[in-house]
Parts: sequence; structure tokens; C-alpha cells
Amino acid sequence: MSSTEKIIIKLKKEIINATLINGEGHIPSAFSILDILWVLYDKILDITPQNFDSIDRNHFILSKGHGSLGLYAVLSEKGFFDKTELNNFTKFDSFLGGHPDSNKVPGVEASTGSLGHGLPMAIGMAFAVRIRKIDKRIYVIVGDGECNEGSIWESALLASHHKLDNLTCIVDYNHSTDRALLLGDLSEKFASFGWHTITINGHNHKELLDSLKIISKSKPVLIIAETIKGKGVSVMENNPAWHHRGPTQEEVLKMLEELK
Repeated sequence: MSSTEKIIIKLKKEIINATLINGEGHIPSAFSILDILWVLYDKILDITPQNFDSIDRNHFILSKGHGSLGLYAVLSEKGFFDKTELNNFTKFDSFLGGHPDSNKVPGVEASTGSLGHGLPMAIGMAFAVRIRKIDKRIYVIVGDGECNEGSIWESALLASHHKLDNLTCIVDYNHSTDRALLLGDLSEKFASFGWHTITINGHNHKELLDSLKIISKSKPVLIIAETIKGKGVSVMENNPAWHHRGPTQEEVLKMLEELK
């Protein structure tokens, strides 16, 4: 097992344990995006606790805010706050809420959770750094269910029209929305809106790293990351019953054993 695989397993265990006390959390959604988040923060973004207040760096927005536990686990691993805070997740006096709050959580750039808002905010940030002639990129993760929102497609048109080639949007395509609405060929649809698109395995770190480095002249970049909701814990994988709930102590023990 590689050192990176060990880190991902460690973070998944921390995410599971964080839900035990208050009995809630979107664990499968966090697992779905964890590999994407880790590659972003470990290899792509130059965001650190020391330079967080600077505009002269890359920027990141987690639009699917209900996957917050994945972001919290990565931020704590990167030193934005103490690991022990994960155990306070959703407690009354904790700064780690069910959705990330930029006014409370160190390392969070935008308060998100109302789906369809993160991409429009990322477009505003992409405009801002371009106007200031700062050679940095804006990255945003949206969910496939979020792509049901009209604001996503309005944003797709806007980003293409203004040739925001400093913008990368990653779709966490775990197919959780398929039962409600089939999205069809997202790559073809975004390409028809003027985006450079690529489809990858969202759990393969090499594919993630290569795709996150892509810059397409005069076009925003869309990465369709094919993922598994609840990746790594069989009872959760693609099981809608686990979308938002916390495991029991007995279930936690089984999950931690499976993640060894």
C-alpha cells in the first residue's frame, strides 16, 4: 500500500469517527470527493495556513457543501486546524458545521451548501484574478445532482462567453442523481457550451493530477470525475439509505475493519 493510499484510509477513518458522537453527516459524499480533494490540496493548490489571506495564489470552492467532512479532514491534515476539532463536528459550539462556513472554518473560501451557487462564485473569482492580472487558477467541485440546477448551465455559458481559461470545474459524477434525472453525456453537453472537457476515474490520483494541470487557451476546463459514492465501505457504496446518517458504534467497528 502506498503512502498516499494510507493517508486516504486514515482520512476516511477520521470522517467516520467524526459522525459517531452526533450521529449525522454525509459520509458517502465525503468519500466520493476525498481523492479529488487530496490531490488538489497536496499537489495542485498552493493554499497554506500562512498564505490563505493572499489573493496571489490558487483558489478553491467546494460547491457541494454537504461533502464538508471530506474538506474538513483534508484541511486538518494540512494544518489549518487541530485534528481534535473533527470530533466536535456539528456540535452546538463547533465551527465545523454540516456545510462549510467561510466565516468560521479556517481554510474555507466560500460558504456553500445551497446547491448551484459555487460555480457562479468561482466565475466571479476567476474574473477578479484576471482583472488584477494574477496568473492563478480557480478550482470548484460540483456534484452531479447539482447539475440539475439552472444556475450551473447559466454559469457554463457565462464562463465560456468570457473565455475564462483560468477556471477548472470538477464534476463529482457519482451518479447519485440518476434515479431522479439522467444527465446524459455531460462531456458533450459542456463541450457544446464551449468548455474543454475530459472524463477520468475520480479515484485515480495520476489521472486526477494530469487532468487538474490542463489549461485550455480561451476555454474553461471541465473534469468529469467518475466516482463511487461511499467509496471503500461496501455497505455505503451507491446506497441511497446512507446519504445522510451517522453509523452506530457497531457499524463503525465494521467499517474501520473494512478500511484496514
